[in-house]
Amino acid sequence: MIALEGPEGAGKTTQARLLANRLRGAGHPVVVSREPGGTAVGRELRRLVLDPAGCAILPETEALLYAADRSEHVGRVLWPALETGAVVVCDRFVDSSFAYQGAGRGLDGEDFRALQRFASHGLEPDLRLLLDLPVRIGLRRRFADANGVNRLDAADIAFHERVRAAYRSAATASPAAWAVVDAAATPADVARQIESAVWERLGPRLTIASTKGTSAIVDDGVR
Repeated sequence: MIALEGPEGAGKTTQARLLANRLRGAGHPVVVSREPGGTAVGRELRRLVLDPAGCAILPETEALLYAADRSEHVGRVLWPALETGAVVVCDRFVDSSFAYQGAGRGLDGEDFRALQRFASHGLEPDLRLLLDLPVRIGLRRRFADANGVNRLDAADIAFHERVRAAYRSAATASPAAWAVVDAAATPADVARQIESAVWERLGPRLTIASTKGTSAIVDDGVR
């Protein structure tokens, strides 16, 4: 399992698809999914938590909604895909909750961490890719398409700086679990960085991974 993480505007969704295409080209069955929204229930939860015109949501409620999405996603999509021998490429996973609700919303306590463990069903990515870029660059990209702006995008700069700092701190604390990618580069260069990191970290495992089964793509149409 490979999880793409990072602040807003980093290009995670586009890069997840590019990586999946490269892996499929190398003969691997691949499942591409995202959080929130990787299941039917998740799509409804995504609408609730990200709709900029929606109602105000308490930080604790927000964390619970994301946890509900993750529990459904892991149980119905991620574990089943991994059990078939597929490579899972996920646009956000549990580290997004630690960054956004933990650091961004200030909920990083033991109860919050226990909630994340419960919701993830014990699943851990084999590699986390941090697509990192300065907050103002990322938000400028996001706000270039007014129709694509969501409720989290509209949070203040201080919130987004806390999110980025939390990601960078996590990557620094666990370098074996993370690879940091310069997401301010061109999409083609970002893709090259990601491919290099994946094959450097997971190459031997990918070489011997089962290629039984067929490729499956959860394509939500969101870039």
